[in-house]
Amino acid sequence: MLKGKVAVITGGSRGIGFTVAQKMAENHADIALIDVGNIENTQASCDMLKVFGVNARPYQCDVSDFTAVKATVAQIVKDFGTIDILVNNAGITRDSLIFSMSEENWDAVININLKSVFNMTKHCSPIFLKKHYGKIINVSSIAGLMGNAGQVNYSASKAGIIGVTKTIARELGARGICCNAVAPGVIDTDMTKDLPGRDKLIESVPMKKAGKPEDVANLVLFLASPVSDYITGEVIRVDGGMAM
Repeated sequence: MLKGKVAVITGGSRGIGFTVAQKMAENHADIALIDVGNIENTQASCDMLKVFGVNARPYQCDVSDFTAVKATVAQIVKDFGTIDILVNNAGITRDSLIFSMSEENWDAVININLKSVFNMTKHCSPIFLKKHYGKIINVSSIAGLMGNAGQVNYSASKAGIIGVTKTIARELGARGICCNAVAPGVIDTDMTKDLPGRDKLIESVPMKKAGKPEDVANLVLFLASPVSDYITGEVIRVDGGMAM
């Protein structure tokens, strides 16, 4: 389905990001994994992807750093020749109620979760524009649609991603570039295991269970593939009905 395509995935060494990478590698895409953490860990993740017979390379980059992202994107193009798919998945949480939230924790979440989407899209879009083709998939959250107590910074960042998604879809659609967002609900990952009120949140899900990273990855694969070429500007929930 994705043979000959190059996919760039931020926050790709574990969790939803790595599951997305696996799904795309299974479908024959070459993979550039970006993570801010230990490069050896990201290399290990890439090694696991190579069993699918694809090229997979690790890149260490703070995606909230505009200049670092520019250099990393340039290196990816040098290594792979092009970029076809961008998955903006990098994200963190620094939870607390508004009256006790520090400026540092507000800025950290906004920079990693939201500014990174601007940085990556800004530096990848010239490549897409030259090709008259590109798929941008941004990982938002139902917290950006509903809000969630104790996550004002996270909710704001994920709501911002929705605004960016719709605007980029309008700006670049005429040039063959699709931009969509996925909005996961409660998904079983390391980041959500300590989510405030997690049990109560799951109880509010009509399906009465948390989702799996594969549930999100399957949707991202669809949006990255040619079968979704006339879909852009959408925010699609993967939440078991929680936010309907």
